[in-house]
Amino acid sequence: MTSPPRVLDLFSCAGGAAMGYHQAGFAVDGCDIVDRPRYPFAYHQGDALEYLAHLISTGAIERYALAHASPPCQAGCGLTVGTNQSQGWGGVHTDLVAPTRELLDASGLPYVIEQPNGRAAIRKDLTLCGEMFGLGVLRHRNFELGGWATAKPTHPRHRGYVRGHRHGVRRDGPYLAAYGKGGGKASVPEMQHAMGITWTDVHTELDAPPRSASPVGPSSSTRLPGP
Repeated sequence: MTSPPRVLDLFSCAGGAAMGYHQAGFAVDGCDIVDRPRYPFAYHQGDALEYLAHLISTGAIERYALAHASPPCQAGCGLTVGTNQSQGWGGVHTDLVAPTRELLDASGLPYVIEQPNGRAAIRKDLTLCGEMFGLGVLRHRNFELGGWATAKPTHPRHRGYVRGHRHGVRRDGPYLAAYGKGGGKASVPEMQHAMGITWTDVHTELDAPPRSASPVGPSSSTRLPGP
């Protein structure tokens, strides 16, 4: 029996993207600097870039068909560069996108770098939205594809607003704000249901994963090298 191609999931958090790869037929190994006991697949706790460098230097990287990296986005996400900076909130954040890309290029693998909307310095080769997957969140995510390509899906029209307070205005809508607390933002059970992420009930893990979907799926016309 042939083993499924394996994905290396770097900066994995609790496994929102990993579950999408699993559903698309991949085996997944995660890595995050924080202990993630609820991560649903094989897991290594440690610095993601150090671990990637180790896999490259030892040749163990060859067991993977694809690498997916979601480096911390505080340095470039819309919330940090917008409201937080205007209010003087938050701290100084290191941008890990460039060193992540450098190591991924050195790995020789096709790869994905994922970031939310904002000023992160990535190519927006692909943008996914929760509405594309019938989820109760929007959570737009941009993907830089290294060494492979896929067709861009049509971005469907949003069916309304995200529920909650925005700039002094309260709106209701079909989508939930699955981040933060207060202001009409989603509760833990609401986030679990809206995103299809049921294996963790930790708020900080639920407001970090993008979705239970990946940019690689059985219905996408990909050009992805095999294992």
